[in-house]
Amino acid sequence: MNKSPGLLGRKIGMTQLFDDEGNCIPVTVVEAGPCSVVQVKTADSDGYSAIQLGLDPRKDKHTTKAQKGHFEKAGVSPKRLVREIRLETDPEYTAGQEVTIGDFFQEGATLDVTGNSKGKGFQGVMKRYNFAGFIRTHGTHEFFRHGGSIGTRLTPGRVQKGQKMNGQMGNERVTVQNLTLTKIDADQNLMFIKGGLPGPNGGYLVIRQAVKNSK
Repeated sequence: MNKSPGLLGRKIGMTQLFDDEGNCIPVTVVEAGPCSVVQVKTADSDGYSAIQLGLDPRKDKHTTKAQKGHFEKAGVSPKRLVREIRLETDPEYTAGQEVTIGDFFQEGATLDVTGNSKGKGFQGVMKRYNFAGFIRTHGTHEFFRHGGSIGTRLTPGRVQKGQKMNGQMGNERVTVQNLTLTKIDADQNLMFIKGGLPGPNGGYLVIRQAVKNSK
């Protein structure tokens, strides 16, 4: 489990930057923070160390009474997105504090970014798993895009778990590791991260320091 500090953000879209040598760098623009600390958890009080971060204001009519009490206790307004960031040691933050990009990241840092991938709906095995399909010659009828046999004979006499079959594609929690933070615009709360990130434009992301270094 990644227990490094992190921040919540929203994916804006992709663009490109140019370095000093004129090389084109494809980057994803992320509006990261400022986030409010909703709750601080310590090993003594909760059994583990973590901070809860909130992002984007939420209308009172869309907030339950239990949620309102949780936010009022921290002294912050209701938030649309709340995520918990596990940490190795007890955090040095207080409830109601505001954190920004500069509190966690610097240009050139290596990041892990987590988000929900784009939902593709119910798809067949050719689109979902890149199956080749059946031969398209004379005598083949209505079997061009099928997945083939899934049976196992008498032993064990059942369909194995994890068999690649048709079903919902996308809309999954995805983490892309070892991405480079190319540029920071602290005034606009923007991060320019090299490469693509999961989810659609406007989707929420959890940005953390990389749990392992890229090779």
